Amino acid sequence: MVGRMGRSKEDVLRRSGAIAAAAALLLLLSGCEAGSLVVEGSSVTVAVSDGFTSYNPNTGYGSAVPSNASVVAATNSSFVSYDATPELVPDESFGSYEVVSQEPFAVRYTIADGVRWSDGVEVDGADLLLSWAANSTVLNASDFDASEYIDARTGEFTDEFPADVVWFDGYTAGGLQHATAVPKISGRSITLVFDRFVPDWQLMFDVGLPAHVVAAKALGIDDPGEAKQALITAVTQRDKKRLAPLSRVWNSAFNFTETPDDPALLVGNGPYTVTEIVAGDHLVLTANPEYRGAHRPTIAEVTVRFIADPLEAVGQLGSGAVDIVGPQPTVDVISALDAQSGIRISHGDDGSFEQLELQHDKSMNGAIEDARVRQALLLTVPRADIVDELVRPLQPDARPRLSHVLMPGQDGYEDAADAEGPAAYDTVDVRAAKKLLAEAAADDPALANPVVCVLYDPANPRRSAEFGLIRESAALAGIRVSDCASPDWRNLLGNPGAYDAALYGLHVDNLSGESVDARLRSDSSINSSHIADPELDELLDGLLVAEGAARTGILLEIDALLWAEGYGMPLYQFPTVTAVSDRVAGVERSPFAPTVLWNPWEWEPATAE
Repeated sequence: MVGRMGRSKEDVLRRSGAIAAAAALLLLLSGCEAGSLVVEGSSVTVAVSDGFTSYNPNTGYGSAVPSNASVVAATNSSFVSYDATPELVPDESFGSYEVVSQEPFAVRYTIADGVRWSDGVEVDGADLLLSWAANSTVLNASDFDASEYIDARTGEFTDEFPADVVWFDGYTAGGLQHATAVPKISGRSITLVFDRFVPDWQLMFDVGLPAHVVAAKALGIDDPGEAKQALITAVTQRDKKRLAPLSRVWNSAFNFTETPDDPALLVGNGPYTVTEIVAGDHLVLTANPEYRGAHRPTIAEVTVRFIADPLEAVGQLGSGAVDIVGPQPTVDVISALDAQSGIRISHGDDGSFEQLELQHDKSMNGAIEDARVRQALLLTVPRADIVDELVRPLQPDARPRLSHVLMPGQDGYEDAADAEGPAAYDTVDVRAAKKLLAEAAADDPALANPVVCVLYDPANPRRSAEFGLIRESAALAGIRVSDCASPDWRNLLGNPGAYDAALYGLHVDNLSGESVDARLRSDSSINSSHIADPELDELLDGLLVAEGAARTGILLEIDALLWAEGYGMPLYQFPTVTAVSDRVAGVERSPFAPTVLWNPWEWEPATAE
């Protein structure tokens, strides 16, 4: 039975570090269903920085906390996902996909035979249809503004949200929004037909919440088969009367911070199931006995503890209360880890990267909107010093990132790094910066000594140090860098007149062209730099339909244009550190995974050598 297991916090701490001894391998098959790899009694405890708030990470509210997506990844399967390389790896034991037409572009997704939810109900076309309806948002009311009903304190929809409005708060990036026709389903398959070619079709679609559970909660139909059919009818007939409660349940019913009274809200189709949630403290994942896929786990139980303080997490690792940590690296964290024994430490890069983004329009002081001023400022940014002083102590192999749109290791990155754009800013060049400012001042005397106010998070010591280094260096060229730091920096990004430049980390969780387009297109709602360039938009048009070498070539053109325009400056990939008890094997870090909890089915008790 899914639900509370009656353990106290002290019970969890006493047993949390226990890993089954090698002798437990003798019990591998006893008492387990055929094909199970679970080592009876084995357990691992992993620390993550954020608590759990939602079992639906595809809503605006659910996506705000990285731990939510990590837990869902452990308890649900996907058609394809990134590994630690990162390379896309399909899971054919869960399902398959194939392009069935080029004109119009159409893709068929099929769930493998025998795939079941953890309550025993089959995963099928109804689940795929719900995922399309929720994440394409095609069925949403076009004239409705959902932002009016978001609680400013919690980020959730309020109780005043209209009950008769169809509004799925789904994830619409990646191209699924171009599948505007109601899809055809057949048994375990769905066929999506797109308005145009979508090169990232492998990334944009997956099964989300169970259709029979959503329909049961929304429509009051307990029989799984009848519930699925009612959902199919509501979607295919665009029945607003039934779609409205379906969207409401999809948006909000799976938001909770402790074990829900209804165990159906924790149904999944992956290697693990959530069996306990204690608000603000921990949750427990237990090997799913219904799972028959390729990601069969070895560890019987994984406890996920919520520890916001990275030094506390490291301390818990040292005491044996925690087996795996992936804390935000700081000098103190690295020193504390280095002082411990019986652990393995690995350094790496996250998919996200630090950047200095400049305003091309709607800035606070105006001077930064001149390309010559932007270029002059970039010529003074001590990027090498920033990496050497602030990042290398955390990641010994750290190097400056040299591309706006290509990740180190990605096809084309080395070509981008060797191009003229980043080469012009390899070192600080105060003389060249002054020359550009003199040229700008000849047209407008006010640009001779420009003021640039930088937005950043004052609570982040590394970012505050970056600001100091940039301000000191820019002053040598006559640029006055002022302080626009704000604890509310996230909500200020892109706000007209709020700042001139921003220091922040750009979160990247895939290599799709859609993600590049979203942040750079002139009319994009998340184009926080306000760059508006017809040539850039034309390149982005091409990017959205290109594949392979053609896509790489366009990305290189985009990168060159951004350097020429003085878009900003990429600084470095975010460093990561992962520390694992020597009692656990198989733990890796993936650059696109929000936490270290992304592949627990590969973890196993370490055996003595």
